[in-house]
Amino acid sequence: MMGELNFFLGLQIKECQESIYISQSKYTKELLKKFGIEERKKNPSMIGSLLYLTASRPDILHVVCLCARFHSNPKESHLSAVKRIFRYLKGTIHYGLFYPKNENFSLKGYSDSDYAGNIDDRKSTSGSCQFLSDCLVSWFSKKQNQLCFSFHGGEYISAAFCCTQLLWMKHLHP
Repeated sequence: MMGELNFFLGLQIKECQESIYISQSKYTKELLKKFGIEERKKNPSMIGSLLYLTASRPDILHVVCLCARFHSNPKESHLSAVKRIFRYLKGTIHYGLFYPKNENFSLKGYSDSDYAGNIDDRKSTSGSCQFLSDCLVSWFSKKQNQLCFSFHGGEYISAAFCCTQLLWMKHLHP
């Protein structure tokens, strides 16, 4: 009744016979216009806007999450990092996710963790991504809640997060 889906919650969707492409280029242009990269003032909504943009931009997820940790008490160095993200976005406005249509539904996951990588509290950061066939469908980066006393402990926690996501996805498609 409503026709083909082209735009949904800030996501632009282009569907062809062979593939689907999802991006947020219009939203990215609006962010660049709204905040500008030359502004000196600290704007608390910058990080929230960038976090929403990670829905179609896994390439900025890790750095945006690092900046979000200091959202409540940002320093000049954090503002500088956010401006650098905006400069990167300016050159990569049309980046997005490309999903070719095929019948192969193999599910794969990858995880990694840095050992005590946060210099403030020595906690590790876990990251994971899940693929359906060769297409990225889920990803995350998160600072672990507990302190690990070995390299392997952080890796096990990261692998557990990844496996949990894979099992959930497997139950969606029997």
